[in-house]
Amino acid sequence: MKDSKLTQIVKEGIYGKPELRPEEKHLFLGTFAERVYLALTNGQVYKAGMYEEAIDLIKRHSDIRLLINGNLPYTSYSNYVKEAGRLKVPFTVHNDFHFTPLGIVLTSDYKPVQKSYIYIEDDIFERDMEEAEV
Repeated sequence: MKDSKLTQIVKEGIYGKPELRPEEKHLFLGTFAERVYLALTNGQVYKAGMYEEAIDLIKRHSDIRLLINGNLPYTSYSNYVKEAGRLKVPFTVHNDFHFTPLGIVLTSDYKPVQKSYIYIEDDIFERDMEEAEV
């Protein structure tokens, strides 16, 4: 075995396998930006009710998955979980993504969707993005 191969194996043992675009995956709750249909900020998830855009996407796409920021209280995202369960859409609650401004990400499991814009810009979005930049 070559020394460089041995060094690589030791580094992977210590630090783990190298990950592609870790900052992007951290922001989007474990997925890549090109797979995102819609992303809601933490504040938007707290908002009473649900965004119609999210419900419409869940109904229209058979490959959609709901990724949820588990650092939010269950009561803030329970309506999305109930709707996902009713429509038989898989969801995952991630508890390991701290300090991300996103609360819910609607994503494709396996294919890029290449949407030009993935956010709903309202007052809550603007406030959350300003706070995230501080």
